[in-house]
Amino acid sequence: MKISIITVTYNSEETLQKTIDSVLSQENPGTYEVEYIFIDGASKDGTVKRLEQNKETLSEKGIRVQMVSEPDHGIYDAMNKGIRLATGDVIGILNSGDWYEPDTLKVVQETFEKKDCELMFANIRMYRSNGETFVKKARLRGFQTSRDWNHPTTFVKAALYKDNPFRDLGIHDDYGFYLQMRKQERRIVTVDRVLANFPMGGASNHKSLKACKKRIRDRYRYCYRINGYSRFYFLECVAIEAAKYILG
Repeated sequence: MKISIITVTYNSEETLQKTIDSVLSQENPGTYEVEYIFIDGASKDGTVKRLEQNKETLSEKGIRVQMVSEPDHGIYDAMNKGIRLATGDVIGILNSGDWYEPDTLKVVQETFEKKDCELMFANIRMYRSNGETFVKKARLRGFQTSRDWNHPTTFVKAALYKDNPFRDLGIHDDYGFYLQMRKQERRIVTVDRVLANFPMGGASNHKSLKACKKRIRDRYRYCYRINGYSRFYFLECVAIEAAKYILG
């Protein structure tokens, strides 16, 4: 199996190394192929230099590296660029600042080979700004909520991503893709173990009334309604934002 990892960067010099190191430290190298694709949005700091510094180390580990640095139209446009470049059987998207557990790719290989799935995702460890952590579980239930789904632990058959690129409409297009796959009744499985780590505090957690309203609108329109889900899901969108605002 060949696994393509995509990392999108923009002025990510300070957070990027931990992400790269987590790919370099994967267990059982050689039992699967790894391709690492970096899509940089023409960073103005030392991001590109750091990528260049890591390129040789990645290559020495047998990891094929592709790198693009040019202006883009946002994070999902950049992700779609990476998807188009990917040559692997399976694609995972790991944002700068997030990192994998040492056995992540081993578990991905085993899950796809044993379960014959088209999409998998797993538990994730969330890091609050005060240093506290908690595990967000991966679940498959009839009622859809992003509280059950974790993008950094999601791996998808390459053909699905290539045939269904991100719509690039709102901030939650990755969740919209997942709901699209649920509606298409794709073969989806969860893995009950932590495969990735996520430091909170990004755009999806920014605490302002204006930002909350935009996230509610985007989630409702471009995740639920565009995929044919009930208007009732507007309440889920409000509840998610209320929980973020109160609990962090």
